Amino acid sequence: MDKENKLILYKDEEGRVSVNTRFADEDVWLTREQLAEIYATTPQNISLHVGNIYQDQELSEEGTRKKFFLVRQEGKRQVQREMDHYNLDMIIALGYRVQSPIAVRFRRWATQRLHEYIQKGFTMDDERLKQGGNRYFKELLQRIRDIRSSERNFYQQVTDIYATSTDYDPGAKMTKLFFATVQNKMHYAVHEHTAAELIYERVDNEKPFVGMTNFKGNYVTRDDVKIAKNYLSELELQRLNLLTSQFLDYAEFQALEQNPMTMADWIAALDDQILRLRKSLRFIVSERCVCWRVTSIRL
Repeated sequence: MDKENKLILYKDEEGRVSVNTRFADEDVWLTREQLAEIYATTPQNISLHVGNIYQDQELSEEGTRKKFFLVRQEGKRQVQREMDHYNLDMIIALGYRVQSPIAVRFRRWATQRLHEYIQKGFTMDDERLKQGGNRYFKELLQRIRDIRSSERNFYQQVTDIYATSTDYDPGAKMTKLFFATVQNKMHYAVHEHTAAELIYERVDNEKPFVGMTNFKGNYVTRDDVKIAKNYLSELELQRLNLLTSQFLDYAEFQALEQNPMTMADWIAALDDQILRLRKSLRFIVSERCVCWRVTSIRL
């Protein structure tokens, strides 16, 4: 693929580093100048490290360097020149050579995450995903179907879908808040109580199984008593199952239509489904207590 696309390579506390990059053979290719920008150093220093990497036979030049034509602004003219580009393996190798806090942070992030992201497109921008040309959406569709067929509980299936976001960041404030509230959000949709409120209302030592209607195994354990789902009626369990199934249907449809979904998109999609189920309710999240409360909507 010869044309350039934008890829968000790295985001830290100070902001984000964004570069125009080339994709070819399911790999990313950057110029010396782009590498210097990422690692906050000079192009000359990058050339020195690249030369040392080849000299030490850490990487082979054949597999890590390619020439592409690049249009550059030279004075008042735009000139097309053939320039060396380096692939992801070299990007990571350089992270070990460039001595700076920025380089260390980026190299750790790239080593853990970027290989998978480049292959599956999870960090690429929406336009690249819409253009297709890779197996991202086929793999995403299969991943969603695997989630559906898994034995993970309702809330875990929803968070698994959320983790397929194109901009997924497990450390983001949005992610932590979503994971902390998704269970209560779904409980509210089913019976208008949080998980803790449900247990408090329905636990009863005078009832069989202390008021629980379902649990795993033949005996009630201490952990069983703490699971809100174990106190749901058959109708409430059906509602919870339908809510999860509808969310998975929506996720499958988005993958089939090749619509990239961000973290904010998935949160909005779940909230929309809950509001469809409970039109008289709206959800307000409190970032301090990480809980959900319900208020009536006045039309």
